[in-house]
Amino acid sequence: MRSRLHIEKLVYGGSGLARHGDTTVFVPLVLPGEEVEVELAGRGARIEHQPPVAWVLRSSERCEPPCPVFGQCGGCHYQHFEYERECEFKVQILRETLRRIGGLDWESDIKVVTGSPWGYRNRTQIRLARRSGQWSAGFFASGSHRHVGVGECAINSPKLNELHRRLQQIPEARRLPKRFRTLDLFTDEEQVQLNLPRPRGPVPKWFRGWCLDCLGIGGAGKTLVYRCGPDSFRVSGQSFFQVNRFLAGKLASLAIGPVEGRLALDLYCGVGLISLPLARRFQSVVGVDSSGPSVRDLRSNAARAGLPVRAVRTEVGAFLKNVSERPDLVVADPPRAGLGEAVVGGLLRLSAPRLHLVSCDPATLARDIRGLVAGGYRVTDLALIDFFPQTYHIESVAMLARE
Repeated sequence: MRSRLHIEKLVYGGSGLARHGDTTVFVPLVLPGEEVEVELAGRGARIEHQPPVAWVLRSSERCEPPCPVFGQCGGCHYQHFEYERECEFKVQILRETLRRIGGLDWESDIKVVTGSPWGYRNRTQIRLARRSGQWSAGFFASGSHRHVGVGECAINSPKLNELHRRLQQIPEARRLPKRFRTLDLFTDEEQVQLNLPRPRGPVPKWFRGWCLDCLGIGGAGKTLVYRCGPDSFRVSGQSFFQVNRFLAGKLASLAIGPVEGRLALDLYCGVGLISLPLARRFQSVVGVDSSGPSVRDLRSNAARAGLPVRAVRTEVGAFLKNVSERPDLVVADPPRAGLGEAVVGGLLRLSAPRLHLVSCDPATLARDIRGLVAGGYRVTDLALIDFFPQTYHIESVAMLARE
């Protein structure tokens, strides 16, 4: 059933929201105020996700996407309007999500920190597929595992795009097992780290040699030393590091703020992007992460910098149960799932006077803030650091203090 819809607003996830009777419809690649026709299932569904079939009314803000596969590739969601408006939309979405899920009516300013909206990614996953006997390098289509071949990616760094182009040169006659057809590449624009899935069989000899000769990569999973501000971070193959090469250092500064003191905790610390600069402000810092490679990297990075960081490998919830000393500051940068009820409870028991939350998902941030505010914290400041331009993803920092 084809229906005409009016797009009310953009929502988290990259789509526009429209209504048809009792049905809420999420439509990708649209702008507020546009009118589109979509094919609805018409079976009484309360929520539908449907692409536009035709535009009845287009927004004057719409512009031509610079990427030839925008709308096909699943990597970007927002190339059809100017970047300045993207940041404004993201602020609106963050405010609305905090109000709807977190019960927080934040009327003060939200600081927006930006870098270059193009060429910012230092890590990418490139998918290889054979088409008519030739190898094609590209990405997954939106919402599927269908291959979209493309010569380069506008949000990847120059070095990643150089490697992307070289991957098109795999000899046609070579057979590559399916388990090696997703390549994770990480770079500081000089060194390159290649990460492969953990296979049950050996890596083909020709592929190892080809990686060295064509890509200039000596082997998979090698550590890379990444320079960020005054610090150098060893990053192993299985360790996490922020993907925006322009804003990683600014995120650390923003997450710490002007606070100084005796003891600080860095929860979900990774390789120490926040732990090391924290140790220049505090007499003692404890970094906590469940990842073995990340904790080993943190120990190496702190030792190289000569900074007082103690690295603990454990789950954050388990760590908080055994903390007896009250810190002056807790910084937490959890994965997309957020803190969760157990960690929020542990933080409330710890009762640090200041708590700074870094989040890559406004919904889980709002949920965690609701629990923390109910337990006696108040939000003192909010910032949005746009780590992922051209996409719906929102990175934000919330500063909280005890009442």
